[in-house]
Amino acid sequence: MPSDRRKPHDPGAPGSSDLAASSLHSRYRSVRSMTRRLAATLSAEDQMVQSCTDASPVKWHQAHTTWFFETFVLRPYLLGYKPFREDFHHLFNSYYLSLGDEIPEKKLRSSFSRPSLEEVVAFRAHVDREMERLFKQPINEEVTRRVILGLSHEQQHQELALTDIKHAFFSNPLRPAYQANTLAKERADQVPALQWLSYSGGLREIGHSPDRDNPLDFCFDNEAPRHWVYLQPFRIASRKVTCREYLDFMSDEGYNRPDLWLSDGWETVKQSKWHAPLYWERDPSDSTGWRIFTLRGWYGLSDQFDTAVCHVSFFEADAFAKWSSCRLPTEIEWEALASQELVRGNFLESGRLHPSVLNGAEGVEQLFGDCWEWTASAYTGYPGYKPLRGTLGEYNAKFMSAQMILRGGSCVTPADHMRATYRNFFSPATRWQFSGIRLAN
Repeated sequence: MPSDRRKPHDPGAPGSSDLAASSLHSRYRSVRSMTRRLAATLSAEDQMVQSCTDASPVKWHQAHTTWFFETFVLRPYLLGYKPFREDFHHLFNSYYLSLGDEIPEKKLRSSFSRPSLEEVVAFRAHVDREMERLFKQPINEEVTRRVILGLSHEQQHQELALTDIKHAFFSNPLRPAYQANTLAKERADQVPALQWLSYSGGLREIGHSPDRDNPLDFCFDNEAPRHWVYLQPFRIASRKVTCREYLDFMSDEGYNRPDLWLSDGWETVKQSKWHAPLYWERDPSDSTGWRIFTLRGWYGLSDQFDTAVCHVSFFEADAFAKWSSCRLPTEIEWEALASQELVRGNFLESGRLHPSVLNGAEGVEQLFGDCWEWTASAYTGYPGYKPLRGTLGEYNAKFMSAQMILRGGSCVTPADHMRATYRNFFSPATRWQFSGIRLAN
Protein backbone atom coordinates (compact mmCIF):
# COMPACT_ATOMS: atom_id res chain seq x y z
CA MET A 1 0.00 0.00 0.00
CA PRO A 2 1.16 3.62 -0.53
CA SER A 3 3.30 5.04 2.21
CA ASP A 4 1.08 8.14 2.26
CA ARG A 5 -2.12 6.21 2.86
CA ARG A 6 -4.85 8.19 4.62
CA LYS A 7 -7.90 7.10 6.55
CA PRO A 8 -11.17 7.13 4.56
CA HIS A 9 -12.13 10.78 4.54
CA ASP A 10 -14.58 12.18 7.04
CA PRO A 11 -17.80 13.36 5.33
CA GLY A 12 -17.88 16.16 7.86
CA ALA A 13 -14.43 17.45 6.93
CA PRO A 14 -14.08 20.70 4.99
CA GLY A 15 -14.60 20.01 1.29
CA SER A 16 -14.73 21.75 -2.06
CA SER A 17 -17.90 23.50 -3.18
CA ASP A 18 -20.76 21.59 -4.80
CA LEU A 19 -20.01 23.40 -8.05
CA ALA A 20 -16.35 22.39 -7.95
CA ALA A 21 -17.31 18.79 -7.15
CA SER A 22 -19.76 18.75 -10.05
CA SER A 23 -17.12 20.18 -12.39
CA LEU A 24 -14.60 17.58 -11.22
CA HIS A 25 -17.10 14.78 -11.81
CA SER A 26 -17.85 16.07 -15.31
CA ARG A 27 -14.18 16.43 -16.11
CA TYR A 28 -13.52 12.87 -14.94
CA ARG A 29 -16.14 11.50 -17.30
CA SER A 30 -14.86 13.61 -20.19
CA VAL A 31 -11.20 12.58 -19.85
CA ARG A 32 -11.98 8.90 -19.40
CA SER A 33 -14.31 9.00 -22.40
CA MET A 34 -11.57 10.52 -24.57
CA THR A 35 -9.26 7.59 -23.81
CA ARG A 36 -11.98 5.16 -24.91
CA ARG A 37 -12.49 7.08 -28.17
CA LEU A 38 -8.78 7.15 -28.98
CA ALA A 39 -8.54 3.38 -28.54
CA ALA A 40 -11.85 2.52 -30.22
CA THR A 41 -10.45 1.88 -33.71
CA LEU A 42 -7.53 -0.24 -32.49
CA SER A 43 -7.71 -4.01 -32.43
CA ALA A 44 -6.52 -6.11 -29.51
CA GLU A 45 -3.43 -6.92 -31.58
CA ASP A 46 -2.76 -3.22 -32.26
CA GLN A 47 -2.92 -2.52 -28.54
CA MET A 48 -0.26 -5.12 -27.72
CA VAL A 49 2.53 -3.56 -29.81
CA GLN A 50 5.56 -1.91 -28.18
CA SER A 51 7.86 -0.88 -31.02
CA CYS A 52 10.61 1.04 -29.20
CA THR A 53 12.02 1.44 -25.70
CA ASP A 54 10.28 4.80 -25.23
CA ALA A 55 6.85 3.40 -26.07
CA SER A 56 4.24 1.31 -24.26
CA PRO A 57 1.32 -0.72 -25.65
CA VAL A 58 -2.01 1.11 -25.82
CA LYS A 59 -3.56 -1.65 -23.69
CA TRP A 60 -1.00 -0.88 -21.00
CA HIS A 61 -1.80 2.86 -21.22
CA GLN A 62 -5.47 2.07 -20.66
CA ALA A 63 -4.68 -0.13 -17.67
CA HIS A 64 -2.01 2.06 -16.08
CA THR A 65 -4.14 5.21 -16.06
CA THR A 66 -6.88 3.17 -14.35
CA TRP A 67 -4.36 1.73 -11.90
CA PHE A 68 -3.49 5.30 -10.93
CA PHE A 69 -7.03 6.06 -9.76
CA GLU A 70 -7.33 2.73 -8.00
CA THR A 71 -3.98 3.10 -6.22
CA PHE A 72 -3.98 6.76 -5.25
CA VAL A 73 -7.69 7.55 -4.90
CA LEU A 74 -9.92 4.52 -4.38
CA ARG A 75 -7.76 2.30 -2.18
CA PRO A 76 -6.95 5.00 0.40
CA TYR A 77 -10.13 7.09 0.23
CA LEU A 78 -13.21 5.01 -0.68
CA LEU A 79 -14.50 3.02 2.28
CA GLY A 80 -15.14 -0.60 1.36
CA TYR A 81 -13.35 -0.44 -2.00
CA LYS A 82 -12.42 -3.87 -3.36
CA PRO A 83 -9.66 -4.00 -5.99
CA PHE A 84 -10.58 -5.46 -9.37
CA ARG A 85 -7.60 -7.83 -9.22
CA GLU A 86 -4.97 -7.65 -6.53
CA ASP A 87 -2.13 -8.60 -8.89
CA PHE A 88 -2.85 -5.55 -11.05
CA HIS A 89 -1.33 -3.51 -8.21
CA HIS A 90 2.21 -4.40 -9.30
CA LEU A 91 1.54 -5.40 -12.93
CA PHE A 92 0.49 -1.91 -14.04
CA ASN A 93 2.79 0.10 -11.81
CA SER A 94 5.15 2.20 -13.93
CA TYR A 95 7.95 3.39 -11.65
CA TYR A 96 6.61 3.98 -8.11
CA LEU A 97 9.25 2.02 -6.21
CA SER A 98 8.08 3.17 -2.79
CA LEU A 99 4.91 1.08 -3.19
CA GLY A 100 7.14 -1.85 -2.33
CA ASP A 101 6.20 -4.33 -5.05
CA GLU A 102 8.55 -5.57 -7.75
CA ILE A 103 7.77 -3.68 -10.97
CA PRO A 104 7.92 -5.56 -14.31
CA GLU A 105 10.53 -4.19 -16.72
CA LYS A 106 9.13 -1.67 -19.17
CA LYS A 107 10.43 -3.60 -22.17
CA LEU A 108 8.24 -6.57 -21.16
CA ARG A 109 4.93 -4.72 -21.42
CA SER A 110 4.29 -6.07 -24.91
CA SER A 111 4.42 -9.59 -23.47
CA PHE A 112 1.38 -9.00 -21.26
CA SER A 113 -1.00 -11.06 -23.41
CA ARG A 114 -2.86 -11.68 -20.19
CA PRO A 115 -4.89 -9.96 -18.92
CA SER A 116 -6.81 -9.71 -22.18
CA LEU A 117 -7.94 -6.41 -23.63
CA GLU A 118 -11.48 -7.33 -22.56
CA GLU A 119 -10.34 -7.68 -18.96
CA VAL A 120 -8.50 -4.36 -19.09
CA VAL A 121 -11.69 -2.72 -20.39
CA ALA A 122 -13.58 -4.40 -17.53
CA PHE A 123 -10.96 -3.04 -15.10
CA ARG A 124 -11.60 0.47 -16.42
CA ALA A 125 -15.36 0.01 -16.05
CA HIS A 126 -14.95 -1.28 -12.49
CA VAL A 127 -12.87 1.71 -11.44
CA ASP A 128 -15.23 4.12 -13.18
CA ARG A 129 -18.19 2.66 -11.28
CA GLU A 130 -16.36 2.99 -8.00
CA MET A 131 -15.32 6.55 -8.83
CA GLU A 132 -19.01 7.30 -9.42
CA ARG A 133 -19.65 6.04 -5.89
CA LEU A 134 -16.87 8.31 -4.62
CA PHE A 135 -18.37 11.33 -6.37
CA LYS A 136 -21.68 10.80 -4.55
CA GLN A 137 -19.91 11.55 -1.27
CA PRO A 138 -18.44 14.85 -0.03
CA ILE A 139 -14.93 15.16 -1.49
CA ASN A 140 -12.23 16.86 0.53
CA GLU A 141 -9.30 18.89 -0.74
CA GLU A 142 -6.80 16.02 -0.82
CA VAL A 143 -9.13 13.74 -2.80
CA THR A 144 -9.84 16.60 -5.22
CA ARG A 145 -6.11 17.17 -5.70
CA ARG A 146 -5.47 13.51 -6.42
CA VAL A 147 -8.35 13.17 -8.87
CA ILE A 148 -7.14 16.22 -10.80
CA LEU A 149 -3.60 14.81 -10.83
CA GLY A 150 -4.99 11.50 -12.10
CA LEU A 151 -6.86 13.24 -14.91
CA SER A 152 -3.79 15.23 -15.94
CA HIS A 153 -1.83 11.98 -15.81
CA GLU A 154 -4.37 10.29 -18.08
CA GLN A 155 -4.20 13.16 -20.56
CA GLN A 156 -0.43 12.71 -20.69
CA HIS A 157 -1.02 9.06 -21.56
CA GLN A 158 -3.59 9.94 -24.23
CA GLU A 159 -0.85 11.87 -25.98
CA LEU A 160 1.66 9.09 -25.41
CA ALA A 161 -0.76 6.46 -26.72
CA LEU A 162 -1.09 8.30 -30.05
CA THR A 163 2.66 8.90 -30.20
CA ASP A 164 3.31 5.22 -29.49
CA ILE A 165 0.77 3.84 -31.97
CA LYS A 166 2.22 6.08 -34.69
CA HIS A 167 5.63 4.54 -34.10
CA ALA A 168 4.12 1.05 -33.95
CA PHE A 169 2.33 1.46 -37.28
CA PHE A 170 5.45 2.99 -38.87
CA SER A 171 7.43 -0.04 -37.67
CA ASN A 172 4.92 -2.39 -39.32
CA PRO A 173 5.97 -3.23 -42.93
CA LEU A 174 2.36 -2.64 -44.02
CA ARG A 175 2.49 0.92 -42.63
CA PRO A 176 -1.20 1.04 -41.66
CA ALA A 177 -2.94 4.33 -40.86
CA TYR A 178 -4.45 5.09 -37.48
CA GLN A 179 -7.20 7.09 -39.19
CA ALA A 180 -8.34 6.41 -42.73
CA ASN A 181 -9.76 9.82 -43.66
CA THR A 182 -7.50 12.06 -45.70
CA LEU A 183 -5.24 14.67 -44.15
CA ALA A 184 -6.03 18.05 -45.68
CA LYS A 185 -3.35 19.37 -48.00
CA GLU A 186 -1.33 22.08 -46.25
CA ARG A 187 0.78 23.71 -48.93
CA ALA A 188 0.98 27.46 -48.46
CA ASP A 189 3.17 29.28 -50.96
CA GLN A 190 2.63 32.54 -49.09
CA VAL A 191 3.81 31.45 -45.64
CA PRO A 192 5.06 34.62 -43.98
CA ALA A 193 8.80 35.01 -43.81
CA LEU A 194 10.23 34.33 -40.40
CA GLN A 195 10.22 37.51 -38.34
CA TRP A 196 12.32 38.33 -35.29
CA LEU A 197 10.44 39.65 -32.28
CA SER A 198 12.46 41.59 -29.73
CA TYR A 199 11.84 41.41 -25.99
CA SER A 200 13.39 43.52 -23.28
CA GLY A 201 15.20 41.96 -20.40
CA GLY A 202 14.77 42.57 -16.71
CA LEU A 203 13.11 40.87 -13.77
CA ARG A 204 10.24 38.52 -14.62
CA GLU A 205 8.21 36.00 -12.65
CA ILE A 206 7.85 32.46 -14.02
CA GLY A 207 6.28 29.29 -12.70
CA HIS A 208 2.77 28.49 -11.57
CA SER A 209 1.13 30.09 -8.57
CA PRO A 210 -1.99 28.08 -7.63
CA ASP A 211 -5.28 29.92 -7.22
CA ARG A 212 -6.18 29.17 -3.60
CA ASP A 213 -9.82 30.09 -4.26
CA ASN A 214 -10.16 27.54 -7.07
CA PRO A 215 -9.86 23.93 -5.88
CA LEU A 216 -9.68 22.76 -9.51
CA ASP A 217 -6.66 24.91 -10.35
CA PHE A 218 -3.75 22.56 -11.02
CA CYS A 219 -0.12 22.37 -11.96
CA PHE A 220 2.46 19.62 -11.71
CA ASP A 221 4.92 20.01 -8.87
CA ASN A 222 7.77 20.78 -11.28
CA GLU A 223 6.00 23.98 -12.41
CA ALA A 224 6.36 25.55 -8.97
CA PRO A 225 7.23 27.57 -7.05
CA ARG A 226 6.69 30.81 -8.90
CA HIS A 227 9.89 32.79 -8.68
CA TRP A 228 11.81 35.77 -10.01
CA VAL A 229 14.36 35.45 -12.81
CA TYR A 230 16.49 37.96 -14.63
CA LEU A 231 16.35 37.96 -18.41
CA GLN A 232 18.82 39.48 -20.81
CA PRO A 233 17.16 41.12 -23.84
CA PHE A 234 16.48 38.50 -26.51
CA ARG A 235 14.89 37.94 -29.89
CA ILE A 236 12.70 35.00 -30.78
CA ALA A 237 11.32 33.71 -34.08
CA SER A 238 7.71 34.53 -34.89
CA ARG A 239 6.96 30.89 -35.81
CA LYS A 240 8.32 27.37 -35.76
CA VAL A 241 10.81 26.03 -38.30
CA THR A 242 9.05 24.47 -41.31
CA CYS A 243 9.76 21.28 -43.23
CA ARG A 244 10.86 23.45 -46.15
CA GLU A 245 13.50 25.15 -44.03
CA TYR A 246 14.67 21.91 -42.47
CA LEU A 247 15.10 20.36 -45.92
CA ASP A 248 17.48 23.24 -46.74
CA PHE A 249 19.55 22.20 -43.71
CA MET A 250 19.61 18.60 -44.96
CA SER A 251 20.52 19.70 -48.49
CA ASP A 252 23.47 21.65 -47.07
CA GLU A 253 24.89 18.38 -45.64
CA GLY A 254 23.60 19.19 -42.16
CA TYR A 255 23.78 15.55 -41.09
CA ASN A 256 27.35 15.21 -42.35
CA ARG A 257 28.98 18.20 -40.64
CA PRO A 258 30.36 17.40 -37.17
CA ASP A 259 31.00 21.12 -36.53
CA LEU A 260 27.23 21.64 -36.15
CA TRP A 261 26.66 18.92 -33.57
CA LEU A 262 27.18 18.45 -29.86
CA SER A 263 29.56 15.57 -29.19
CA ASP A 264 26.86 13.17 -27.98
CA GLY A 265 24.64 14.26 -30.84
CA TRP A 266 27.29 13.51 -33.45
CA GLU A 267 27.87 10.07 -31.95
CA THR A 268 24.12 9.43 -32.05
CA VAL A 269 23.91 10.54 -35.70
CA LYS A 270 26.68 8.15 -36.68
CA GLN A 271 25.47 5.20 -34.64
CA SER A 272 21.80 5.59 -35.53
CA LYS A 273 22.52 6.58 -39.16
CA TRP A 274 20.21 9.60 -38.99
CA HIS A 275 19.88 11.54 -42.22
CA ALA A 276 16.39 13.06 -41.82
CA PRO A 277 13.70 13.51 -39.15
CA LEU A 278 11.93 10.40 -37.95
CA TYR A 279 9.11 9.35 -40.33
CA TRP A 280 10.74 10.90 -43.40
CA GLU A 281 11.59 8.53 -46.27
CA ARG A 282 12.96 9.18 -49.73
CA ASP A 283 10.32 9.22 -52.47
CA PRO A 284 11.36 10.07 -56.04
CA SER A 285 7.71 10.49 -57.03
CA ASP A 286 7.38 13.64 -54.89
CA SER A 287 8.85 16.92 -56.12
CA THR A 288 10.80 17.26 -52.85
CA GLY A 289 12.21 13.75 -53.09
CA TRP A 290 10.64 12.84 -49.73
CA ARG A 291 7.46 11.58 -48.14
CA ILE A 292 6.40 11.61 -44.48
CA PHE A 293 4.42 9.14 -42.41
CA THR A 294 1.51 10.50 -40.39
CA LEU A 295 -1.27 9.04 -38.25
CA ARG A 296 -3.29 9.12 -41.49
CA GLY A 297 -0.66 7.30 -43.54
CA TRP A 298 1.89 8.50 -46.12
CA TYR A 299 1.95 11.96 -47.70
CA GLY A 300 4.38 13.53 -50.10
CA LEU A 301 6.45 16.13 -48.30
CA SER A 302 5.32 18.68 -50.89
CA ASP A 303 1.78 18.42 -49.45
CA GLN A 304 3.05 19.33 -45.97
CA PHE A 305 6.04 21.43 -46.97
CA ASP A 306 5.10 24.50 -44.96
CA THR A 307 3.98 22.77 -41.78
CA ALA A 308 6.24 22.75 -38.74
CA VAL A 309 8.96 20.13 -38.89
CA CYS A 310 8.44 17.57 -36.12
CA HIS A 311 9.90 14.34 -34.74
CA VAL A 312 13.36 15.84 -34.39
CA SER A 313 15.58 15.34 -31.36
CA PHE A 314 17.15 18.04 -29.22
CA PHE A 315 20.44 17.20 -30.94
CA GLU A 316 18.89 17.89 -34.37
CA ALA A 317 17.17 21.05 -33.14
CA ASP A 318 20.44 22.35 -31.71
CA ALA A 319 22.37 21.50 -34.90
CA PHE A 320 19.76 23.27 -37.04
CA ALA A 321 20.00 26.33 -34.80
CA LYS A 322 23.80 26.42 -35.17
CA TRP A 323 23.47 26.02 -38.96
CA SER A 324 21.09 29.00 -38.90
CA SER A 325 23.57 31.07 -36.84
CA CYS A 326 20.99 31.09 -34.06
CA ARG A 327 20.24 29.18 -30.87
CA LEU A 328 17.31 27.56 -29.12
CA PRO A 329 15.36 29.69 -26.63
CA THR A 330 15.70 29.00 -22.93
CA GLU A 331 12.58 27.84 -21.17
CA ILE A 332 12.58 31.12 -19.20
CA GLU A 333 12.50 33.14 -22.44
CA TRP A 334 9.78 30.88 -23.84
CA GLU A 335 7.56 31.21 -20.76
CA ALA A 336 8.07 34.97 -20.44
CA LEU A 337 6.69 35.24 -23.97
CA ALA A 338 3.99 32.56 -23.75
CA SER A 339 2.56 33.90 -20.49
CA GLN A 340 1.40 36.97 -22.45
CA GLU A 341 -0.47 34.88 -25.05
CA LEU A 342 -3.74 32.95 -25.08
CA VAL A 343 -3.43 29.16 -25.06
CA ARG A 344 -4.80 28.34 -28.49
CA GLY A 345 -3.55 26.30 -31.40
CA ASN A 346 -3.73 22.98 -33.22
CA PHE A 347 -4.40 20.49 -30.41
CA LEU A 348 -5.86 16.98 -30.19
CA GLU A 349 -9.44 18.25 -30.43
CA SER A 350 -8.85 19.63 -33.95
CA GLY A 351 -8.70 16.03 -35.16
CA ARG A 352 -5.85 16.81 -37.54
CA LEU A 353 -3.22 14.83 -35.57
CA HIS A 354 -0.42 16.51 -37.51
CA PRO A 355 1.11 20.01 -37.55
CA SER A 356 -0.73 22.61 -39.61
CA VAL A 357 0.26 25.68 -41.60
CA LEU A 358 0.29 28.95 -39.67
CA ASN A 359 -2.29 31.58 -40.55
CA GLY A 360 -0.01 34.58 -40.99
CA ALA A 361 -1.26 36.60 -38.03
CA GLU A 362 0.72 39.48 -36.61
CA GLY A 363 3.17 38.77 -33.81
CA VAL A 364 4.17 35.38 -32.51
CA GLU A 365 2.42 32.23 -33.79
CA GLN A 366 2.29 28.53 -32.96
CA LEU A 367 3.52 28.88 -29.39
CA PHE A 368 0.92 26.29 -28.42
CA GLY A 369 0.02 23.12 -30.29
CA ASP A 370 1.39 21.63 -33.53
CA CYS A 371 4.58 20.28 -31.92
CA TRP A 372 6.53 20.63 -28.69
CA GLU A 373 9.43 23.08 -28.89
CA TRP A 374 12.85 22.05 -27.64
CA THR A 375 14.49 24.61 -25.38
CA ALA A 376 18.12 25.06 -24.41
CA SER A 377 17.26 24.36 -20.76
CA ALA A 378 18.09 21.22 -18.83
CA TYR A 379 15.36 19.73 -16.65
CA THR A 380 15.91 20.55 -13.00
CA GLY A 381 13.86 21.85 -10.09
CA TYR A 382 13.11 25.52 -9.67
CA PRO A 383 14.63 27.36 -6.67
CA GLY A 384 12.70 26.19 -3.61
CA TYR A 385 11.20 23.20 -5.45
CA LYS A 386 9.67 20.53 -3.23
CA PRO A 387 8.32 17.24 -4.59
CA LEU A 388 4.91 16.01 -3.53
CA ARG A 389 4.84 14.17 -0.22
CA GLY A 390 5.04 10.37 -0.12
CA THR A 391 4.79 8.06 -3.11
CA LEU A 392 3.47 10.75 -5.46
CA GLY A 393 6.78 12.56 -5.01
CA GLU A 394 8.19 10.07 -7.52
CA TYR A 395 5.98 11.54 -10.27
CA ASN A 396 8.51 14.12 -11.53
CA ALA A 397 11.45 14.64 -9.18
CA LYS A 398 13.27 11.38 -9.91
CA PHE A 399 13.68 12.30 -13.60
CA MET A 400 15.60 15.54 -13.06
CA SER A 401 18.74 14.22 -14.70
CA ALA A 402 19.97 14.11 -18.33
CA GLN A 403 16.70 15.52 -19.72
CA MET A 404 15.92 18.65 -21.72
CA ILE A 405 12.83 20.84 -21.40
CA LEU A 406 10.17 21.17 -24.14
CA ARG A 407 7.33 23.68 -24.12
CA GLY A 408 3.98 24.38 -25.78
CA GLY A 409 2.22 21.08 -26.47
CA SER A 410 1.49 19.38 -29.78
CA CYS A 411 -1.24 18.35 -32.20
CA VAL A 412 -1.97 15.32 -30.00
CA THR A 413 -2.02 17.20 -26.68
CA PRO A 414 -5.50 17.79 -25.19
CA ALA A 415 -6.14 21.54 -25.30
CA ASP A 416 -7.18 21.94 -21.66
CA HIS A 417 -4.06 20.09 -20.56
CA MET A 418 -1.79 22.92 -21.70
CA ARG A 419 -0.70 26.15 -19.98
CA ALA A 420 2.22 28.54 -20.32
CA THR A 421 4.00 27.09 -17.26
CA TYR A 422 3.83 23.43 -18.41
CA ARG A 423 7.27 21.77 -18.48
CA ASN A 424 7.67 18.64 -20.58
CA PHE A 425 10.99 16.79 -20.62
CA PHE A 426 12.75 14.09 -22.62
CA SER A 427 16.27 12.87 -23.17
CA PRO A 428 18.08 14.77 -25.95
CA ALA A 429 18.08 11.87 -28.45
CA THR A 430 14.28 11.42 -28.28
CA ARG A 431 12.53 11.68 -31.66
CA TRP A 432 9.34 9.66 -31.39
CA GLN A 433 7.56 12.55 -29.66
CA PHE A 434 5.92 15.35 -31.73
CA SER A 435 8.83 17.73 -31.14
CA GLY A 436 10.00 20.67 -33.24
CA ILE A 437 12.08 23.84 -33.34
CA ARG A 438 11.75 27.57 -32.66
CA LEU A 439 14.83 29.75 -33.03
CA ALA A 440 16.13 32.53 -30.81
CA ASN A 441 19.14 34.81 -30.72
